[in-house]
Amino acid sequence: MIAPMQGAMRYRSLVRAAILVQLGLFAFFIAGSHNAFTRLPRPTTTDFASFYAAGVLADRGQASDAYDLAAHRVAEEQATSPGIDYKYFLNPPVFLLICAPLAKLPYLLAFILFETLTFVLWLVVTTRIAGGGRLAAMTLIAVPAVYWALGWGQNSFLSAGLMGIGTWALRRRPFLAGLAFGALCFKPHFGVLIPVALLCGREWRAILGAASSVAGLVGLSLLVFGTRSWGGFIDMALHARGTIESGKIQFAGHIDPGGAARLLGAGPGTGWAIQAAASLAAAGIVGVVWWKRTRGAAPGDEARMAALIAGTMVAMPFLLFYDLVMASVASAWLVGAARRQGWLPGEMPTLAVLMLLTLLAYPAAAAAHLALGCAVAPLLLWLSVRRWLCSGADINANAYLGQPGTESEG
Repeated sequence: MIAPMQGAMRYRSLVRAAILVQLGLFAFFIAGSHNAFTRLPRPTTTDFASFYAAGVLADRGQASDAYDLAAHRVAEEQATSPGIDYKYFLNPPVFLLICAPLAKLPYLLAFILFETLTFVLWLVVTTRIAGGGRLAAMTLIAVPAVYWALGWGQNSFLSAGLMGIGTWALRRRPFLAGLAFGALCFKPHFGVLIPVALLCGREWRAILGAASSVAGLVGLSLLVFGTRSWGGFIDMALHARGTIESGKIQFAGHIDPGGAARLLGAGPGTGWAIQAAASLAAAGIVGVVWWKRTRGAAPGDEARMAALIAGTMVAMPFLLFYDLVMASVASAWLVGAARRQGWLPGEMPTLAVLMLLTLLAYPAAAAAHLALGCAVAPLLLWLSVRRWLCSGADINANAYLGQPGTESEG
């Protein structure tokens, strides 16, 4: 037992160091964005300004104006500072059910409350998926995407948390899992492969739960915000392709295959063709992996969940670097499988490389046009399929995260 415990201690030290370094960088960039080192040419803000401004408009009874560029821009500047870079609001009115109550609070308090609650949701669920224990939680806190999502004020923890609940609950509470999957309609492109997985897995109760959730949330948003809000969203969605193609949302931030191709100089047609091919391939892989039922604790369940999440990230036509929080949920499923069955050769080092790619995704793309972030989801999908193919094998290897209930959890 001495060698595994020593390995766990070394691993714990590395995780703590990673957290401290990233917290330091996080504080440095926050200070820099508030003119601590040099005078910035214009005021800065986060993407949360978009959510808050949309919530303010919805709270005033003007929900459709959240999709009016001019009205939404004014609301953003009123909430923050004049002259900020405009932050698009691309979510359907379902998300306004969260944004409107938050807008009743002062901006900073709303920001802190939203990020804290969604962070805790993601951390609790994903730690459980990884097998539990303080070391698993610390590892998740060390994931670089955590700091990107917090720094940009994004809703990545909410989407990742819902995907985590959906995949975690599917074994024993399929209807609840479906409710969580359906709630992803606040960011609908994250659900692109959920129907494929549930249909191929014959998860009828989960499908019923997802349909009920979507119908309920859409119906409630129609009741609260009216049909004009959905009209505004649909009109915005019809023009979203032009917004993406224009580069107004920097291609350096994209980690989807099509966006990565645009970053490397491909034209819009080529980018969409590459994305379509990647989406079809991911859908096919997820469909095959999910064809067997996922009841109980059958070998391969963890790999199926990871494959769904990783495949979704490959298939999504619009994925940005802060959405890599979702990759942590897929990784947690793989870690949970490794703690139960043992690590496959090269699996742990590959997950470590993926963490590094997550850290470098945006800086490498912005500074050197290196689309490193685009490799994360395909590599995760490969690890998931490999684990699925090896399901049931007697894998004997050291797991630094330890087995549940042992001292190495510490």
